[in-house]
Amino acid sequence: MLLRQTLLADAAPAGPSGRRTARATRPRRRLVRLAVPAVACALAVGGVMVVELPETPGPATTAVPDDGATNAPEATRLLDRIALAAAESEQPAVRADQFVYIESKVAYAAQSAGGGPVTMPPVHRRQVWLSADGSRPGLLREAGGPDTPLGTDGPVETLDGPGATPRPGTLNASEPSISNPTHAYVAALPTDPDTLMELIRDETRGEGQDPDQRAFTAIGELLAETWAPPKVGAALYRAAAKIPGVTVVHAADDATGREGVAVARTAHGEQTQWIFDRATYTFLGERTVLAEAGDAGPAGTVMGTSAVLTTAAVDRTGELPAA
Repeated sequence: MLLRQTLLADAAPAGPSGRRTARATRPRRRLVRLAVPAVACALAVGGVMVVELPETPGPATTAVPDDGATNAPEATRLLDRIALAAAESEQPAVRADQFVYIESKVAYAAQSAGGGPVTMPPVHRRQVWLSADGSRPGLLREAGGPDTPLGTDGPVETLDGPGATPRPGTLNASEPSISNPTHAYVAALPTDPDTLMELIRDETRGEGQDPDQRAFTAIGELLAETWAPPKVGAALYRAAAKIPGVTVVHAADDATGREGVAVARTAHGEQTQWIFDRATYTFLGERTVLAEAGDAGPAGTVMGTSAVLTTAAVDRTGELPAA
């Protein structure tokens, strides 16, 4: 999910020959166990800088409703309303040569290698520029840290034959997928929820966890740092409604304190929440909390939080959208 450790992915995965591909892979985050004191490591790895939002002293906690408190039909009804709102939203076209820009506020827990309670750093700013068609390197910028290129090999020009017009491409580029999408890939996803769910399950097979949680995680990642066209976004929400164990959390806060209603799923001792505005059903962000007490902290301990602030199309990395 979005609630993951920041990986400073300065290049895409290696191809069969061991050379790195040029396509900018999407940076991911997850809770990380650290071999040195948790606070110091969190600051070093995440490039964290104190911003205006207050730091929570000690492990933050939030109430986690019992899995039986809300039932699947309620989650299905909520996701249907969210899907209808997504389908009716307006979104400008993103050209293949542009970048999808996403700005968010994030914070992710860290835990020492020896275990014990997790430590949450302050919320900080995160900016990502991702090539719409995957042909050019992207950029990750986190407050307090250096800019990190995403896919540094750069584009190449491909000739289909003598005298042909060169076309942009990438060296040893892997194909985009549910787990590593480009905007062009997301825009071309099926809009039939059953077909889309079949594709998601097929492409996430073997990635760990149980199949239902893999599907929920994959959809959450697509919501968090891609810009799905309205019909595709609606299909993602309707596909999520088909996953067993999805529930509703009636009050949940994103990383900036915006309160909304959440769609959630609990697995492996953690509950992942997708938070939406109550009135518009706009996706606000995500939160992951402990569903049961353990070494990391009591039930309700916040393991990660995010808030999506801006999503736009821009012409180059480092460029900010017009206000």
